[in-house]
Amino acid sequence: MKTLYTIWIFLFGLIFGSFLNVVIYRLQQGLSIVFPGSSCPACKKPIRFYDNIPLLSYILLKGRCRQCGSSISWRYPFVEGLTALCLSALFFKYGLSFQFLNYGILVLFLIPISFIDIDKGLILNKLTIPCFILGVGLVLGFQFETWENSLFGAVGGGGIVWLMGFMGKMLFRKESLGFGDVKLLVTIGVYVGFPEVAICLFLGICIAGIFIFGGLILKKLSFGNTIPFGPFIALGTLVYLIWGPSLVNWYMGLY
Repeated sequence: MKTLYTIWIFLFGLIFGSFLNVVIYRLQQGLSIVFPGSSCPACKKPIRFYDNIPLLSYILLKGRCRQCGSSISWRYPFVEGLTALCLSALFFKYGLSFQFLNYGILVLFLIPISFIDIDKGLILNKLTIPCFILGVGLVLGFQFETWENSLFGAVGGGGIVWLMGFMGKMLFRKESLGFGDVKLLVTIGVYVGFPEVAICLFLGICIAGIFIFGGLILKKLSFGNTIPFGPFIALGTLVYLIWGPSLVNWYMGLY
């Protein structure tokens, strides 16, 4: 039965992912995420409903617009598949629970936050503020975490990143972390509490370190390059939500 539910969660995840593509594209343009309906970025012609089926339409159209033949970015099916996989993984771990609802909502915000940060180097208030407000509402309404723990998570997460940015600016004489990263950790802290938010950040730093090291080795990056940190924070959070307790137990076992 759980396998059947997971399939349904995956399918709904594809639908959510399709909507997140709209959010990612339109928020960067300052457009409404509701109206008008979807259209081709190249020819601006409306996309028919049967050409807007997550994953399937991209495959059937061979990655091209039916109207003008322009190439459709691989990102669209990638975001759809990523959203479906993330929600399925959370459901497989937490089942139909309030924890699944709590973390699922967080992940649905982290995905567009990450891709917009990749594109623009910005973490938008239009995403972090609603995510923060929903998180507070979930804590107060369903008490996934005690409000004290969520408060410590928000203050602790934001405070750690602010301190890292302050120290980086002192050492390198330039901005090393933006205030958007602070707001993102404040928001994540509301959902996961403390010290869990610190673990999410630590995992994000480790993943970023691996990425930077690989980029330097492959000469895709050089010293002085600026890279968005938001996606690594989000990825570290996702890793914690799915494998966190196992990773903590493994790490403690080393001692």
